Formats: sequence, C-alpha cells, structure tokens
Amino acid sequence: MIEFHLDGGSGVSAYMQVVQQVKQALRLGMLRPGNQLPTVRDVVAALAINPNTVLKAYRELELEGLVAGRQGQGTFVLKSLAGPALADHAELRAELVDWLQRAWTAGMDDESIAALVATTLREQIKSRASGEEGAA
Repeated sequence: MIEFHLDGGSGVSAYMQVVQQVKQALRLGMLRPGNQLPTVRDVVAALAINPNTVLKAYRELELEGLVAGRQGQGTFVLKSLAGPALADHAELRAELVDWLQRAWTAGMDDESIAALVATTLREQIKSRASGEEGAA
C-alpha cells in the first residue's frame, strides 16, 4: 500500500501532493487496478492534515477516472498509468540509485541533485521536442 508524505517547502498544496504521489505510484506499477488506497482516516492520522484535503485529492483522482470510491469499503484503483517499459524500471531504478550515491559522494546535497535532475530533464524534453519537430 502507498504511504503518503508531504513536503511543506515544496510550494505544492497538500492535496496536489497526494494526487501526484498516487499518479507516480500508478506510473511505476506500485499501485495497480483493484488496489485500495489508504482510508481518509489513515491518511489524516499519518500526515496530520484535514480530512477535506484528502477527500479533495481522492475526488480529483476520481474525476480523472483513476480511482473510484465504494460506499463503506474505501477507494480503489481503476486503471494503471504504467507504460509498456515497466519491466525496465527495476534496472533503471538501480542505475539511478548508483548515480545518486555517486552524486552524494561527490558532495552534492539533496537540493542540488534535485535542481540538476529538474534542469537536465527540462533540457532533454526541449531537445526531444525540437528534434521531433525537425524530423516531421
């Protein structure tokens, strides 16, 4: 089962962090159709947030067709966001863990690593987009 966490310094609302974490778990195959999300009560207890925040997140996921609430039973995953390359995730994750260890050994802190990854990802997305446009 997914365990939510909140980053108060991220600038992202608590409900949106819950939505994003569910989507990430769906993309990585950590949540699959039929799985149950934690109850609102459990999330409230774990994160010390207002129940309406959790309800808003679950409602957003429901509107997107990713989950469905069942009266008296809880909220269940309806579909996955995992792509066909899910089998490659374990190997890629292991490589990423190795890379993170090298970055920490080189003296980078967490914020610097996050900045490097975010910047590089944006550059690669931009590069791919302009490369695809040129090929068309």
